[in-house]
Amino acid sequence: MTRKAVSTDKAPQAIGPYSQAIQAGSLLFVSGQIPIDPGTGEVRAGDIREQAQLVLNNLRAIVEEAGGTMSHVVKTTIFLADLSDFAAVNEVYAQFFDQPPPARATVEVAALPKGVGVEIEAVAWLPA
Repeated sequence: MTRKAVSTDKAPQAIGPYSQAIQAGSLLFVSGQIPIDPGTGEVRAGDIREQAQLVLNNLRAIVEEAGGTMSHVVKTTIFLADLSDFAAVNEVYAQFFDQPPPARATVEVAALPKGVGVEIEAVAWLPA
């Protein structure tokens, strides 16, 4: 099985010792994405819907760089700084995935990097 890093300038660069994504065989493991504008490298302020939109756009850019689409995403984990944002994030999230949507877990955490409200990581299966 091959293992390689996947990186694109259409998503924010890693802000620590990790890769945007790692492809291992036909599986793609996308690191948690937060609402950072890939053009400026800065957190984009906004309400939770705007944050979720940018996070999912960044995630999509990484999946597409690996040759996939959002329909190849099989599992996501959503981290929320405030679980009361669950419904708003769900509204945005639903726009990015066809039926059936990926398996998912959503958890509230004490804090997220750079004080953002949402972070999403994903696993995709990339057909050969």
